[in-house]
Amino acid sequence: MADSAFSYSIDEIKQMSQDVLKVAKQMGASAAEAELSLSIGQNVSVRLGETENIEYNRDKGMSVTVYFGQQKGHASTSDLNQQAIYDTVAAACNIAKYTAQDAYCGLAEAGLMAKESLDLDLYHPWAISVEEAIAIAKTCEASARAVDARITNSEGASVSTGESCFAYSNSHGFTGGYLSSRHGVSCSVIAEADDNMQRDYWYSTARAASDLDAAIAVGHKAGERTVRRLNSRKIKTCQVPVLFEAPLASGLISSLISAISGGSLYRKSSFLLDSLGKQIASPLLNISEDPHIKKGLASSPFDNEGVATHARQLVKDGVLQGYVLGSYSARKLGMQTTGNAGGNHNLIVQSSGQDFTALLKQMGTGLLVTELLGHGINMVTGDYSRGAAGFWVENGVILHPVEEITIASNMADMLKSIVAIGNDILVQGSKQVGSILIERMTVASE
Repeated sequence: MADSAFSYSIDEIKQMSQDVLKVAKQMGASAAEAELSLSIGQNVSVRLGETENIEYNRDKGMSVTVYFGQQKGHASTSDLNQQAIYDTVAAACNIAKYTAQDAYCGLAEAGLMAKESLDLDLYHPWAISVEEAIAIAKTCEASARAVDARITNSEGASVSTGESCFAYSNSHGFTGGYLSSRHGVSCSVIAEADDNMQRDYWYSTARAASDLDAAIAVGHKAGERTVRRLNSRKIKTCQVPVLFEAPLASGLISSLISAISGGSLYRKSSFLLDSLGKQIASPLLNISEDPHIKKGLASSPFDNEGVATHARQLVKDGVLQGYVLGSYSARKLGMQTTGNAGGNHNLIVQSSGQDFTALLKQMGTGLLVTELLGHGINMVTGDYSRGAAGFWVENGVILHPVEEITIASNMADMLKSIVAIGNDILVQGSKQVGSILIERMTVASE
């Protein structure tokens, strides 16, 4: 597909990334890697039926890392003219000469570089005018405000579109790059009743505009989620089952991934140290990684070091099958990179089969969590304590909203106490997971 929206074509920035390596070599670097990126975007927001912001962005940048044996230097620039690139490489080389030697630094192994070019269907530009985007945002917000007369205010609705183009090269002879896009529609409104005010939101994001949820549906969902939070009550401190709604369940998986990622492991700052091949979670938990999903929000044919990505099982029946490593952390651990420099790619958590209604019935009496506050997770010990809001459930039926509560447990115990994973899977980021039911947690309130 044409890439005329950008200042340079994909082929031109691939060549530029290779030229950076030539300059680094001329300056004496034993190895080097370079990345060039271009991005363009548009975002409009409306509030209370009036246009509030119209934003455009057009960015470009180049970063280079050079190695002089086991000494490393890094520099970057947003100026892509030849002199600026030369000066940036020179700066990286100068930095390298004053850094301490690190036996673990360097390019990823040459034999692991991606060897085939995969078309993952990631580029779907959205040729939408500002006027059209404003109309969609207004439709979205109007849909939310029409849900209930108690919706008295709005934080606005927005429509965003973005495209990017990047290339990466290293001195193994690898060069790769591709174009991608990401678009979104979002809305947040405020409801009021009996001196009680509540807000909530909803959004949809996708590579292609045709895959976005309709603006009316996004707005309606935002309105419904806001109104249902009105007239919240307090509950007494108790120990009960806790159901994490799908948007929050991805956060639990993120914490698990952080605990099995290279940086946490070699720094010994993870509650899952030395857990490879061990039972770390309920047998219901199965997590796979699939980097090659067409239009996937975290799809990529290679990672940030040019290493080929591949599908694999991370957790099988609760047993940890693999870590999440780039080349540096892998060397520190005496292992091999897993192609995860830069992060994970499309984590898919297998459902245990229940829909959301069935999850509530299975929980019986307990807490449905729909919002979390703070960052109360100690990654070293796994201790978990977060401010929360949600709904009190009895006999599988939602009774009333609750807020100003704290939920607490330990992540290691929570993972082993998963008793159900819903099929209400959301695709809003790099993790695809339904709601997760934990057998028991402490809920602190009055």
